[in-house]
Amino acid sequence: MYDLGPDYQNATVDSGTNILVSGPPLSGKRRIAFKALMYGAENGEGTVIVTTRDSADRVLSDFEALLPELEQTNVGIVDCVTQHQGRSASDTDLIKYASSPTDMTGMGIKFSEFVEEFYTERDIKNNRVAVDSLSTLLMYQDLQTVFRFIHVLTSRIEDAEAIGIHIMDSTAHDVETMNTLKQLFDGIVEVDAENTVSVQLPGAVG
Repeated sequence: MYDLGPDYQNATVDSGTNILVSGPPLSGKRRIAFKALMYGAENGEGTVIVTTRDSADRVLSDFEALLPELEQTNVGIVDCVTQHQGRSASDTDLIKYASSPTDMTGMGIKFSEFVEEFYTERDIKNNRVAVDSLSTLLMYQDLQTVFRFIHVLTSRIEDAEAIGIHIMDSTAHDVETMNTLKQLFDGIVEVDAENTVSVQLPGAVG
């Protein structure tokens, strides 16, 4: 079981749960998503962030702003941006690199490596995963390709007994696209332009 904290109405969800956090630009949806990770990190859980929007340095800085006492040995970032921008970078214990936001195979491999390392080498059994963002993936690939990838990713999160928090810009896509992708998630958290949060987590205790 995973506690999500006050931003999620103090809900508790089962391991393997995947949640979509959607909202318009500047609504604070990324902060809400990171709060779920922070709530686990405070209790020694693992954090894996797959970033298709910002470099790992930016993501780490934003996450540490929420949790200054962050234990970096419990964090893994899959950076799909840095090499895409033409900068060279090599994998470390903290950051693994995929070649671009279109490199879904690389993204999946690096994510799986982190989860396996956390579980077997770092003895971290509870892990929280964020994907920021599905909207970036849809800029580069068609809906069917993104759907297949997220289906595989959510299944891997379920198999790892982790939870997934997936971020999406609700205004960047048509209703059909949103509804198609929503099928892949166990719960939906929507943030509106006034920063009001609506939580729909079936089966959650909260």
